[in-house]
Amino acid sequence: MNYTKEWLCALNRELLIPGRGLTQGSQNPEKQRVFHMHEACSPIHVNHGVCVRDKLREIVGVSTNWRDHMKAMEERKLLQSFLAKSQEGLPPRTMKDSYIEVLLPLGSQPELREKYLTVQNTIRFGRILEDLDSLGVLICYMHTRVHAAKMSPLSIVTALVDKIDMCKTSLSPEQDIKFSGHVSWVGKTSMEVKMQMFQLHGNEFCPVLDATFVMVARDSENKGPAFVNPLIPESPEEEELFRQGELNKGRRVTFSATSLLKMAPSAEERTTIHEMFLNTLDPKTVSFRSRILPPNAVWMENSKLKSLEVCHPQERNIFNRIFGGFLMRKAYELGWATACNFGGSRPFVVAVDDIMFQKPVEVGSLLFLSSQVCFTKDNYIQVRVHSEVASLESKEHMTTNVFHFTFMSEKEVPLVFPRTYGESMLYLDGKRHFNSMSVPVKLRKDCSEAP
Repeated sequence: MNYTKEWLCALNRELLIPGRGLTQGSQNPEKQRVFHMHEACSPIHVNHGVCVRDKLREIVGVSTNWRDHMKAMEERKLLQSFLAKSQEGLPPRTMKDSYIEVLLPLGSQPELREKYLTVQNTIRFGRILEDLDSLGVLICYMHTRVHAAKMSPLSIVTALVDKIDMCKTSLSPEQDIKFSGHVSWVGKTSMEVKMQMFQLHGNEFCPVLDATFVMVARDSENKGPAFVNPLIPESPEEEELFRQGELNKGRRVTFSATSLLKMAPSAEERTTIHEMFLNTLDPKTVSFRSRILPPNAVWMENSKLKSLEVCHPQERNIFNRIFGGFLMRKAYELGWATACNFGGSRPFVVAVDDIMFQKPVEVGSLLFLSSQVCFTKDNYIQVRVHSEVASLESKEHMTTNVFHFTFMSEKEVPLVFPRTYGESMLYLDGKRHFNSMSVPVKLRKDCSEAP
């Protein structure tokens, strides 16, 4: 376990002690901010039966009634005067200021389980993605709250899922789950959020996953960027977290600059593709066009699955666009089905990374999802899901997201071979994402999972 995770686990151990808040000795429930989940209000819920979705609506000042959303957006225009002209005009905040805990009481409240339950008696990871997305937004509102205003003048949206690493592959639907998180790095208009998920085993909450999201702040009408409060580290551990946030930003910039959509593959990557090409040539002919598959291999074009979603108002977020968590859940479930179909056994998600929200999805859009296996190694399957939308009035398709999921199968899977140059680039991109996985997960024989 690295230095950063040690600090987070120590902080969580302190906060998970009943009756103790983030600040030792604090008896103020508002300062403790320990939240709860309940079935009546999806997906994450807070103290006294208040739902995180409802809490976010309260902060933003929007209605649960779809017919009222235009009126609510008009009222938000009045909040423009509360926006800071510069970051220097905002009070600095600490990591503790934004710390939140959320409880999903699956063990103590069995009636909650059905929404999260798979047929294999495990937990739907797609639902967890929805919860993480909502929690990340709420954490950022805790960091940027304006005490002088009843509603927040900011519109905070998810820009990027940087990384989700699984600590284990099996989640029980009969034990309580706890989420925790806080802002770990701040730019001028963006915030990095670190979140962890734990599950109760005996009397102890054990780590399940670590997640890093990047959120951006926009003005009251969600039309332009807005400044956020600076972040002040208070200890060497927090300074290390902040430094890691700076490194993460640099890594993302480098990764984008070297994208295969912008730069040619490296010499090593070109050699890899050429060797794969040679391995598919028919030895009985002397022709570049005669291609055959090696043993235990599948053409990449034969690993695809597709789906279509109609984006109804029910799936809208607090800004009346389609909820990012919903998009992630649908992409994950299609990716899981793709990995299951390809590997011939139930796959386990071990990593999620580099989900960029390039364009908001409007209510009423048609959402097209296309999934395919783009890289395999041993029992690992790297799946890429491409998302694009089209309005009901226009046939023009626009990319909104590209999702990257790393799955692990119960048994060794076939090799996937590209046939075209475009597929070769998908293969190399998938290999890059696979290699960015923090730590390979060892499969436990008693684990099973469905989306």
